[in-house]
Amino acid sequence: MEEKIKLTQYSKSAGCAAKLGPKILQEVVGKLPKFQDENLLVGVETSDDGAVYKISEDLAMIQTLDFFPPMADDPYVFGQIAAANALSDIYAMGGDPRLALNIVAYPNCLGSEVLGEILAGGAAKVKEAGAVLAGGHSINDEEPKYGMSVTGFVHPDRIWKNAGAQPGDLLILTKALGAGILNTAVKADLASPEEKKAVQESMTYLNKTAMEVFRQFPIHCCTDVTGFSLAGHGLEIAKASQVSLEIFTDKLPLLPGALDYASMGLVPEGTYRNKAYQKEETFLEPEISEAMEDLLFDPQTSGGLLAAVAFEDGEKLLEALKEGGLVTPAAVIGRVEERKEHFIYFRRKK
Repeated sequence: MEEKIKLTQYSKSAGCAAKLGPKILQEVVGKLPKFQDENLLVGVETSDDGAVYKISEDLAMIQTLDFFPPMADDPYVFGQIAAANALSDIYAMGGDPRLALNIVAYPNCLGSEVLGEILAGGAAKVKEAGAVLAGGHSINDEEPKYGMSVTGFVHPDRIWKNAGAQPGDLLILTKALGAGILNTAVKADLASPEEKKAVQESMTYLNKTAMEVFRQFPIHCCTDVTGFSLAGHGLEIAKASQVSLEIFTDKLPLLPGALDYASMGLVPEGTYRNKAYQKEETFLEPEISEAMEDLLFDPQTSGGLLAAVAFEDGEKLLEALKEGGLVTPAAVIGRVEERKEHFIYFRRKK
Protein backbone atom coordinates (compact mmCIF):
# COMPACT_ATOMS: atom_id res chain seq x y z
CA MET A 1 0.00 0.00 0.00
CA GLU A 2 1.41 3.37 -1.01
CA GLU A 3 2.36 5.55 1.94
CA LYS A 4 0.34 8.75 2.20
CA ILE A 5 2.31 11.91 1.45
CA LYS A 6 3.20 14.15 4.40
CA LEU A 7 2.77 17.54 2.85
CA THR A 8 4.69 19.41 5.55
CA GLN A 9 7.90 17.54 4.68
CA TYR A 10 8.03 19.66 1.54
CA SER A 11 7.75 22.86 3.55
CA LYS A 12 10.91 24.66 4.63
CA SER A 13 8.97 26.66 7.20
CA ALA A 14 6.23 24.29 8.35
CA GLY A 15 4.42 25.04 11.57
CA CYS A 16 3.35 28.60 10.88
CA ALA A 17 2.72 31.10 8.16
CA ALA A 18 6.17 32.32 7.10
CA LYS A 19 6.25 36.11 7.20
CA LEU A 20 9.06 38.57 6.90
CA GLY A 21 9.78 40.54 10.04
CA PRO A 22 7.82 43.80 10.33
CA LYS A 23 10.94 45.95 10.61
CA ILE A 24 12.31 44.56 7.34
CA LEU A 25 8.98 45.21 5.65
CA GLN A 26 8.83 48.75 7.03
CA GLU A 27 12.32 49.48 5.72
CA VAL A 28 11.49 48.19 2.24
CA VAL A 29 8.03 49.75 1.99
CA GLY A 30 9.41 53.05 3.24
CA LYS A 31 11.65 53.26 0.16
CA LEU A 32 8.83 52.72 -2.32
CA PRO A 33 7.28 55.67 -4.16
CA LYS A 34 4.22 57.18 -2.49
CA PHE A 35 0.98 56.78 -4.42
CA GLN A 36 -1.66 59.46 -4.06
CA ASP A 37 -5.32 58.93 -4.93
CA GLU A 38 -8.23 60.62 -3.23
CA ASN A 39 -10.20 57.37 -3.43
CA LEU A 40 -7.54 55.28 -1.66
CA LEU A 41 -9.06 55.16 1.81
CA VAL A 42 -6.59 52.70 3.38
CA GLY A 43 -3.04 52.11 2.17
CA VAL A 44 0.17 50.90 3.80
CA GLU A 45 0.53 53.63 6.42
CA THR A 46 -0.96 51.80 9.41
CA SER A 47 -0.20 48.16 8.44
CA ASP A 48 -3.86 47.36 7.93
CA ASP A 49 -5.13 43.99 6.74
CA GLY A 50 -5.94 45.17 3.22
CA ALA A 51 -6.13 48.15 0.92
CA VAL A 52 -9.46 49.94 0.57
CA TYR A 53 -10.48 51.88 -2.54
CA LYS A 54 -13.63 53.98 -2.73
CA ILE A 55 -15.87 53.18 -5.69
CA SER A 56 -18.88 55.33 -4.83
CA GLU A 57 -20.39 57.17 -1.89
CA ASP A 58 -21.78 53.94 -0.45
CA LEU A 59 -19.34 51.31 -1.76
CA ALA A 60 -15.64 50.64 -1.23
CA MET A 61 -13.50 47.72 -2.36
CA ILE A 62 -11.16 45.84 -0.01
CA GLN A 63 -8.21 44.10 -1.70
CA THR A 64 -5.90 41.64 0.04
CA LEU A 65 -3.76 38.56 -0.59
CA ASP A 66 -2.02 35.91 1.49
CA PHE A 67 -0.25 32.62 0.83
CA PHE A 68 2.18 30.30 2.63
CA PRO A 69 3.70 26.79 2.77
CA PRO A 70 1.81 23.83 4.30
CA MET A 71 1.27 23.59 8.04
CA ALA A 72 -0.96 20.51 7.68
CA ASP A 73 -0.21 17.22 5.97
CA ASP A 74 -3.73 16.71 4.65
CA PRO A 75 -3.85 18.70 1.38
CA TYR A 76 -7.60 19.39 1.64
CA VAL A 77 -7.19 20.75 5.18
CA PHE A 78 -4.20 22.83 4.07
CA GLY A 79 -6.35 24.35 1.31
CA GLN A 80 -9.09 25.16 3.81
CA ILE A 81 -6.64 26.81 6.21
CA ALA A 82 -4.99 28.92 3.52
CA ALA A 83 -8.34 30.12 2.18
CA ALA A 84 -9.77 30.89 5.63
CA ASN A 85 -6.60 32.85 6.41
CA ALA A 86 -6.87 34.94 3.23
CA LEU A 87 -10.60 35.57 3.64
CA SER A 88 -10.00 36.69 7.22
CA ASP A 89 -8.41 39.96 6.12
CA ILE A 90 -11.70 41.02 4.54
CA TYR A 91 -13.63 40.16 7.70
CA ALA A 92 -11.08 42.02 9.84
CA MET A 93 -11.93 45.23 7.97
CA GLY A 94 -15.68 44.75 8.31
CA GLY A 95 -16.25 43.63 4.72
CA ASP A 96 -17.94 40.83 2.79
CA PRO A 97 -15.70 38.68 0.54
CA ARG A 98 -16.97 38.58 -3.02
CA LEU A 99 -14.21 37.38 -5.37
CA ALA A 100 -11.15 35.16 -4.87
CA LEU A 101 -8.23 34.14 -7.10
CA ASN A 102 -5.90 31.23 -6.32
CA ILE A 103 -2.15 31.73 -5.85
CA VAL A 104 -0.27 28.44 -6.34
CA ALA A 105 3.40 27.46 -6.20
CA TYR A 106 3.68 23.71 -6.61
CA PRO A 107 6.32 21.03 -7.33
CA ASN A 108 5.39 18.85 -10.29
CA CYS A 109 6.68 15.76 -8.44
CA LEU A 110 3.68 15.82 -6.08
CA GLY A 111 1.26 15.17 -8.91
CA SER A 112 -2.19 16.45 -9.74
CA GLU A 113 -4.17 14.58 -7.07
CA VAL A 114 -2.58 16.42 -4.15
CA LEU A 115 -2.93 19.78 -5.89
CA GLY A 116 -6.56 18.99 -6.66
CA GLU A 117 -7.24 18.37 -2.97
CA ILE A 118 -5.55 21.64 -1.95
CA LEU A 119 -7.64 23.63 -4.41
CA ALA A 120 -10.82 21.78 -3.43
CA GLY A 121 -10.26 22.71 0.21
CA GLY A 122 -9.79 26.34 -0.72
CA ALA A 123 -12.85 26.35 -2.95
CA ALA A 124 -14.98 24.90 -0.14
CA LYS A 125 -14.12 27.82 2.14
CA VAL A 126 -14.76 30.42 -0.57
CA LYS A 127 -18.18 28.87 -1.13
CA GLU A 128 -18.85 28.87 2.63
CA ALA A 129 -17.94 32.57 2.70
CA GLY A 130 -20.50 33.30 -0.04
CA ALA A 131 -17.82 34.50 -2.45
CA VAL A 132 -16.87 33.40 -5.98
CA LEU A 133 -13.63 31.64 -6.97
CA ALA A 134 -12.70 32.80 -10.46
CA GLY A 135 -9.31 31.35 -11.42
CA GLY A 136 -5.79 32.30 -10.37
CA HIS A 137 -2.13 31.81 -11.24
CA SER A 138 0.34 28.98 -10.70
CA ILE A 139 4.09 28.38 -11.01
CA ASN A 140 6.35 25.37 -10.57
CA ASP A 141 8.27 25.54 -7.27
CA GLU A 142 10.17 23.01 -5.16
CA GLU A 143 8.20 24.12 -2.08
CA PRO A 144 4.39 24.06 -2.24
CA LYS A 145 2.66 27.33 -1.35
CA TYR A 146 -0.98 28.22 -1.59
CA GLY A 147 -3.21 31.16 -0.85
CA MET A 148 -5.57 33.65 -2.41
CA SER A 149 -6.08 37.19 -3.52
CA VAL A 150 -9.48 38.24 -2.21
CA THR A 151 -11.72 41.18 -3.05
CA GLY A 152 -14.48 42.29 -0.71
CA PHE A 153 -16.87 45.18 -0.30
CA VAL A 154 -17.69 47.50 2.58
CA HIS A 155 -19.43 50.84 3.09
CA PRO A 156 -16.80 53.63 3.11
CA ASP A 157 -18.08 54.87 6.49
CA ARG A 158 -17.96 51.42 8.12
CA ILE A 159 -14.37 50.33 7.53
CA TRP A 160 -12.54 48.82 10.51
CA LYS A 161 -8.89 49.85 10.66
CA ASN A 162 -5.94 49.26 13.00
CA ALA A 163 -6.27 52.86 14.10
CA GLY A 164 -9.14 53.98 16.30
CA ALA A 165 -8.68 52.27 19.67
CA GLN A 166 -9.59 54.67 22.48
CA PRO A 167 -8.52 54.77 26.14
CA GLY A 168 -11.10 52.90 28.19
CA ASP A 169 -11.93 50.43 25.41
CA LEU A 170 -11.97 46.70 26.04
CA LEU A 171 -10.03 44.27 23.84
CA ILE A 172 -11.87 41.20 22.55
CA LEU A 173 -10.22 38.16 20.95
CA THR A 174 -12.37 35.59 19.11
CA LYS A 175 -10.09 32.53 18.80
CA ALA A 176 -7.72 30.64 21.07
CA LEU A 177 -3.95 31.18 20.78
CA GLY A 178 -1.26 28.56 20.27
CA ALA A 179 -1.64 27.47 16.64
CA GLY A 180 2.07 27.79 15.83
CA ILE A 181 3.10 25.76 18.86
CA LEU A 182 0.40 23.09 18.29
CA ASN A 183 1.40 22.76 14.63
CA THR A 184 4.99 22.23 15.75
CA ALA A 185 3.83 19.49 18.13
CA VAL A 186 1.78 17.89 15.35
CA LYS A 187 4.79 17.89 13.03
CA ALA A 188 6.86 16.21 15.78
CA ASP A 189 4.12 13.52 16.17
CA LEU A 190 3.62 14.52 19.82
CA ALA A 191 0.15 16.07 19.68
CA SER A 192 -2.82 13.89 20.51
CA PRO A 193 -5.57 13.35 17.91
CA GLU A 194 -7.81 15.65 19.96
CA GLU A 195 -5.20 18.43 20.02
CA LYS A 196 -4.56 18.07 16.29
CA LYS A 197 -8.29 18.26 15.60
CA ALA A 198 -8.66 21.33 17.83
CA VAL A 199 -5.95 23.36 16.10
CA GLN A 200 -7.08 22.41 12.60
CA GLU A 201 -10.72 23.20 13.37
CA SER A 202 -9.65 26.58 14.73
CA MET A 203 -7.56 27.40 11.65
CA THR A 204 -10.26 26.33 9.17
CA TYR A 205 -13.04 28.21 10.98
CA LEU A 206 -14.04 31.39 9.16
CA ASN A 207 -14.14 34.71 11.02
CA LYS A 208 -17.45 35.36 9.27
CA THR A 209 -19.67 34.80 12.32
CA ALA A 210 -17.50 37.01 14.54
CA MET A 211 -17.54 39.79 11.92
CA GLU A 212 -21.31 39.63 11.50
CA VAL A 213 -21.83 39.93 15.25
CA PHE A 214 -19.25 42.72 15.51
CA ARG A 215 -21.26 44.70 12.97
CA GLN A 216 -24.05 45.02 15.52
CA PHE A 217 -21.76 47.16 17.70
CA PRO A 218 -19.68 50.34 17.20
CA ILE A 219 -16.26 48.72 16.69
CA HIS A 220 -13.48 51.26 17.21
CA CYS A 221 -10.76 49.21 15.50
CA CYS A 222 -10.14 45.63 14.41
CA THR A 223 -7.49 43.30 12.98
CA ASP A 224 -6.91 39.57 12.81
CA VAL A 225 -4.15 37.78 14.71
CA THR A 226 -1.90 35.92 12.27
CA GLY A 227 1.82 35.45 11.66
CA PHE A 228 3.04 38.45 13.67
CA SER A 229 1.43 36.99 16.84
CA LEU A 230 -0.87 38.58 19.42
CA ALA A 231 1.97 40.86 20.47
CA GLY A 232 2.76 41.94 16.91
CA HIS A 233 -0.78 42.66 15.84
CA GLY A 234 -1.45 44.33 19.18
CA LEU A 235 1.51 46.60 18.48
CA GLU A 236 0.02 47.52 15.11
CA ILE A 237 -3.17 48.65 16.85
CA ALA A 238 -1.32 50.52 19.59
CA LYS A 239 0.98 52.35 17.20
CA ALA A 240 -1.73 53.24 14.69
CA SER A 241 -4.01 54.46 17.49
CA GLN A 242 -1.21 56.05 19.58
CA VAL A 243 -2.35 54.30 22.74
CA SER A 244 -1.04 51.56 25.02
CA LEU A 245 -2.66 48.17 25.51
CA GLU A 246 -2.87 46.26 28.78
CA ILE A 247 -3.36 42.51 28.20
CA PHE A 248 -3.91 39.94 30.96
CA THR A 249 -2.47 36.50 30.27
CA ASP A 250 -4.91 34.71 32.60
CA LYS A 251 -7.76 35.92 30.35
CA LEU A 252 -6.29 34.55 27.10
CA PRO A 253 -8.10 31.60 25.48
CA LEU A 254 -5.52 28.89 24.67
CA LEU A 255 -5.68 25.83 22.45
CA PRO A 256 -5.53 22.54 24.41
CA GLY A 257 -1.96 21.49 25.09
CA ALA A 258 -0.39 24.70 23.79
CA LEU A 259 1.03 25.82 27.14
CA ASP A 260 2.39 22.33 27.89
CA TYR A 261 4.15 22.07 24.53
CA ALA A 262 5.59 25.56 24.95
CA SER A 263 6.97 24.43 28.33
CA MET A 264 8.64 21.51 26.48
CA GLY A 265 10.34 23.93 24.07
CA LEU A 266 8.23 23.01 21.03
CA VAL A 267 8.30 26.56 19.72
CA PRO A 268 8.36 27.45 16.01
CA GLU A 269 11.11 29.59 14.53
CA GLY A 270 8.62 32.38 13.92
CA THR A 271 8.19 32.88 17.66
CA TYR A 272 11.84 33.83 18.09
CA ARG A 273 11.68 36.07 15.04
CA ASN A 274 8.63 37.85 16.46
CA LYS A 275 10.36 38.30 19.81
CA ALA A 276 13.42 39.79 18.14
CA TYR A 277 11.31 42.45 16.40
CA GLN A 278 8.60 43.10 18.98
CA LYS A 279 9.73 42.44 22.54
CA GLU A 280 11.58 45.72 23.06
CA GLU A 281 8.32 47.65 22.59
CA THR A 282 6.42 45.57 25.14
CA PHE A 283 6.55 45.14 28.91
CA LEU A 284 6.11 41.69 30.49
CA GLU A 285 5.61 41.24 34.21
CA PRO A 286 8.30 39.01 35.76
CA GLU A 287 5.56 36.62 36.97
CA ILE A 288 4.75 35.63 33.37
CA SER A 289 6.32 32.23 32.60
CA GLU A 290 8.60 31.67 29.63
CA ALA A 291 6.04 29.28 28.15
CA MET A 292 3.30 31.91 28.33
CA GLU A 293 5.68 34.47 26.87
CA ASP A 294 6.23 32.17 23.90
CA LEU A 295 2.46 32.03 23.36
CA LEU A 296 2.25 35.82 23.29
CA PHE A 297 4.72 35.88 20.38
CA ASP A 298 3.52 32.63 18.76
CA PRO A 299 2.75 33.12 15.05
CA GLN A 300 -0.88 32.23 14.36
CA THR A 301 -2.37 30.97 11.13
CA SER A 302 -5.97 32.00 10.44
CA GLY A 303 -6.28 33.36 13.97
CA GLY A 304 -9.19 35.25 15.51
CA LEU A 305 -10.31 38.85 15.29
CA LEU A 306 -8.89 41.32 17.81
CA ALA A 307 -11.14 44.32 18.32
CA ALA A 308 -11.41 47.37 20.56
CA VAL A 309 -14.91 48.28 21.73
CA ALA A 310 -16.36 50.71 24.23
CA PHE A 311 -16.27 49.48 27.82
CA GLU A 312 -20.06 49.34 28.09
CA ASP A 313 -20.30 47.11 24.99
CA GLY A 314 -17.74 44.47 25.99
CA GLU A 315 -19.88 41.95 27.87
CA LYS A 316 -22.87 42.55 25.59
CA LEU A 317 -20.70 41.73 22.58
CA LEU A 318 -19.45 38.51 24.17
CA GLU A 319 -23.02 37.44 24.86
CA ALA A 320 -23.99 38.30 21.28
CA LEU A 321 -21.14 36.14 19.96
CA LYS A 322 -22.48 33.16 21.93
CA GLU A 323 -26.04 33.77 20.76
CA GLY A 324 -24.78 34.24 17.20
CA GLY A 325 -23.32 30.75 17.12
CA LEU A 326 -19.58 31.44 17.39
CA VAL A 327 -17.92 28.06 18.05
CA THR A 328 -14.45 29.34 18.97
CA PRO A 329 -13.71 30.71 22.46
CA ALA A 330 -14.01 34.50 22.67
CA ALA A 331 -12.88 36.59 25.63
CA VAL A 332 -12.18 40.09 26.88
CA ILE A 333 -8.38 39.92 27.16
CA GLY A 334 -7.46 43.47 28.14
CA ARG A 335 -8.08 47.17 27.80
CA VAL A 336 -6.82 50.29 26.06
CA GLU A 337 -5.04 53.02 28.02
CA GLU A 338 -3.49 56.40 27.38
CA ARG A 339 -0.11 56.24 25.66
CA LYS A 340 2.66 55.19 28.06
CA GLU A 341 6.33 54.26 27.78
CA HIS A 342 5.58 50.87 26.21
CA PHE A 343 2.95 50.12 23.61
CA ILE A 344 1.83 46.87 25.28
CA TYR A 345 1.86 45.82 28.93
CA PHE A 346 1.43 42.08 29.48
CA ARG A 347 0.28 41.32 33.01
CA ARG A 348 -0.47 37.93 34.51
CA LYS A 349 -3.74 38.91 36.21
CA LYS A 350 -6.18 41.76 36.06
